[in-house]
Amino acid sequence: MKSLWNDADARRAGRSPVAQRVYTSRLLGQNPELVLHGGGNTSVKARERDYFGAPVDVLHVKGSGWDLATIEKEGFAPVRIETLLKMAELDVLSDADMVTQQRAAMLNPSAPTPSVEAILHAILPPKFVDHTHADAVVALVNNKDGRRHVEDVYGESVLVIPYVMPGFILSREVFKRVQGVDFTKLKGLILMNHGIFTFHDDARASYELMIELVSKAERHIRKNLQRRGKVLVPAKPKENLMALARLRRAVADQRGGAVYARLNQSREACGFSQLPQVGKIATRGPLTPDHVIRTKRIPVIAGREGAVEKFARDYVNYFDRYTDGKLTMLDPAPRWAVWPGHGTVAFGATMQEAKIIEDIARHTCKTIATVETAFSGWKALPQKQIFEMEYWELEQAKLRKAGGPRPPHQGKVALVTGAAAGIGFACAEALAEEGAQVVGIDLNPEITGQMEKIGGIGIVANLTQDKEVIAAVEDAVRRFGGLDILVSNAGIFTAGAYLEDMEQSNWEKSMAVNLTSHQVLLKHTIPFLKIGIDPAVVLVGSRNVSAPGAGAASYSCAKAGLTQLCRVAALELAPEGVRCNIVHPDAVFDTKLWTPEALQRSAERYGLTVEEYKTRNLLQTEIKSKDVGRMASAMAGALFGKTTGAQVPVDGGNDRVI
Repeated sequence: MKSLWNDADARRAGRSPVAQRVYTSRLLGQNPELVLHGGGNTSVKARERDYFGAPVDVLHVKGSGWDLATIEKEGFAPVRIETLLKMAELDVLSDADMVTQQRAAMLNPSAPTPSVEAILHAILPPKFVDHTHADAVVALVNNKDGRRHVEDVYGESVLVIPYVMPGFILSREVFKRVQGVDFTKLKGLILMNHGIFTFHDDARASYELMIELVSKAERHIRKNLQRRGKVLVPAKPKENLMALARLRRAVADQRGGAVYARLNQSREACGFSQLPQVGKIATRGPLTPDHVIRTKRIPVIAGREGAVEKFARDYVNYFDRYTDGKLTMLDPAPRWAVWPGHGTVAFGATMQEAKIIEDIARHTCKTIATVETAFSGWKALPQKQIFEMEYWELEQAKLRKAGGPRPPHQGKVALVTGAAAGIGFACAEALAEEGAQVVGIDLNPEITGQMEKIGGIGIVANLTQDKEVIAAVEDAVRRFGGLDILVSNAGIFTAGAYLEDMEQSNWEKSMAVNLTSHQVLLKHTIPFLKIGIDPAVVLVGSRNVSAPGAGAASYSCAKAGLTQLCRVAALELAPEGVRCNIVHPDAVFDTKLWTPEALQRSAERYGLTVEEYKTRNLLQTEIKSKDVGRMASAMAGALFGKTTGAQVPVDGGNDRVI
């Protein structure tokens, strides 16, 4: 591990203690081998003046909710050191009371809540304190001979603290152990099964002590790896997208809501999944106790029928075994899976959650595999201690405060065709706004940029080509674990022509795009929709179905066929719980098909102004793409949860239809 310190960057950051603290904190946070997703914490002690001008010793400690990689000055909570040291002398203090008193001792009441390890930072005399859960150190301390390896690597240059619960209990334990310690002879603290602290009166020195001590652990690991043997070279991973979708559905059922499933088939993930007895190795416990809040104690070992259901039953038994009867049980669904031969899978109600869990799982797999190879075997904390962390009173307090409805489509995967512009983009945008992860398909290369605007994925594909449809659908499932919503919108308006004058290619092109492509798309999405979460299909038809016009046979007949396809699909899919409805828009003029010139010509043909032409419906209102998009999103959600086979107009009221 190398130091990222740069003199020029350090000068630009500023010379004040807090400015230097921000700079070196970001150096730590930039390295995922040291810090993951809000983990770790840092602090600096400073002599300042309070609001009334009185001098006061202040600990600026990382605040809750901030990430070291991006932390700003405002991310540090200023707490009176005198109060923190008084708390350290108490024999008993609940963590809830500790948090309250820390907040009461802040110079700035609007600052974030101080880290639960603020007292520990205050206890350590040096000015700068750095704390991480470095992978190499965690590997060093989470094996059967962890204490011996720590002594071999660091000798007397560190103080070793046996594992105790984070929060006041840990702070109190450290307080007792550092009495009379000469800190000029110490480079850091090693917390067994937890992590590492370094400290110094200089920001750079404290940061580089972290790099030095972690590097020593890395060298020790490399030496042991060379001595003990070769690392497993994984075989090519298997792929079974239907099994992935079923796994996702099973997890969602246990969690009580839709989730995304991120399949990781990297070399490290596949190698871990192919370890001999991986089912036993992976289920000993988490990388650090802190991770249990996000990942639960263990992953589910996927691949066997009923694996998720068994995981849930075992979780309920685990809760019943250790609860005091006053705790609220979390949902029993796994947060990640080890899938032998395939890799790992991370589950999240949001993509952010899934990505964080995937990242933690990746480091967990790498570190456990390292320990299994380099040392005497991975050894996690006992279940009871992990349970105490998972059901920590501070986490239970967060659970009680949590609430509010989820966005209607949160955790769902939606596929929208013809999504580069117009109605298709509006549908994609409406679904994304209501929480769905959208995959847009279009022949137009602009689809990728358009989907980026809404946090979606764009795929360029010709929906009249069977292979391209299959590839696009599989890509969506591979990325997110399944498919729940299909908005089949792609279409073209073929040139108007009377039947006797119509070119046959006009008819065939309309049928291919406006009808057959939808049938092909349904064919390849239905297997995944059947195991989707509250699955729904929305087809985009046209007012022409009920009120066709002369000279529009190829378009009107194709849309009529699409409507009949919807009705048949509703009949076939209802037993599988898949709803299929169709929306019939009319006079949607804010699309690329309608240029200002085309609108003007059409309005003049009817003897109307453009505005009159755009609102020539019973309600005299303009129909926009967003109106159709919102309707499509609603039809895919709970509002239409008991409706299938329906035809819904979005046309402002058309007397010919009515």
